[in-house]
Amino acid sequence: MTNPVKVLVVDDSPFMRRAIAGMLHSDPDIKVVGEAVNGEDAILKVRTLMPDIVTMDIEMPRMNGLDALKIIMKEHPLPVLMVSSLTEEGARDTVKALEYGAADYIPKSLSGNIVNIVNIKSDLIEKVKLLGRCKGKIKGIGGRTPGVVENHIVSTLHPQISIVVIGASTGGPKALQEVIPRLPKNFPAGILIIQHMLPLFTLSFAERMRELCQIEVREARDGDVIKPGLALVAPGGSHLRVRRWQGGEAYVKLLKEPHMLHMPSIDIAMESVAQAFAGRTLGVIMTGMGQDGAEGIKSIKNMKGKAIAQDEETSVIFGMPKAAIESGLIDKVVPLGKIAEEIINIL
Repeated sequence: MTNPVKVLVVDDSPFMRRAIAGMLHSDPDIKVVGEAVNGEDAILKVRTLMPDIVTMDIEMPRMNGLDALKIIMKEHPLPVLMVSSLTEEGARDTVKALEYGAADYIPKSLSGNIVNIVNIKSDLIEKVKLLGRCKGKIKGIGGRTPGVVENHIVSTLHPQISIVVIGASTGGPKALQEVIPRLPKNFPAGILIIQHMLPLFTLSFAERMRELCQIEVREARDGDVIKPGLALVAPGGSHLRVRRWQGGEAYVKLLKEPHMLHMPSIDIAMESVAQAFAGRTLGVIMTGMGQDGAEGIKSIKNMKGKAIAQDEETSVIFGMPKAAIESGLIDKVVPLGKIAEEIINIL
């Protein structure tokens, strides 16, 4: 039997600390080793208790969760799960936290109501157990954003690939910052990014990516035309499908059905891209829990497209890449730092 995952719960609200600790205590594979009331307290307790994972509130007195996260990631890199409010400001702060090295987040839509908190219980427990066993994979805060891939002249005349569709989940926002900013301004294909995120969060993520990239990045809107050098981030709460106008141009269609656990769904996006672009599609599966994307990759390969997956060593969670690789349809498995280069090679 494996040792239980050791968790430090950080929140200035006694109600929230009790609620989160209570949910975690209900699973025999989890042990809450301590609680902290603000960022300063969290840093001290990480040093002394050496937890496997931390759940971290953002807004706290004395030192907030973002400032504490930066220090923890420098001193003792470990998985940190942000507890985020479902507001525009909460979404922006969460995207910052993911950039600073937080592994993932859970929404805090509680409004002081104990009934609402039960809604996050299964998600909280699943993420704590998976991420808590990935402690060694969490890296400290790195340096500058990776530069554009060198020594590649990207021809815009006859690219073999017309669209790149990238699927990611847990660990994805940070990982995507190692990929999309490395693509050159004259990138000759359209890009769709399907990142499992809630509404508001995808908008904040797309805005931050736009600041880091040479290509244009924004959240997708219904009717957006797919064109070279434009990366569209699928909005949270909707499925993104690709269709073609009668004249032949491919465009984005956002739909609220079918209602699923993951909205946007990587499978649904990839299947529609494969139909619209056939063999001129490149599918990329990156870090994340579950199997979303495996069926989408199958659709891409059935239409003679190409597919790559992130390797196990650089994936925070190897669930989605593993499922895609085990299908036997992935053309190449590459580490995170080589994904941008491999995309350009295939083009």
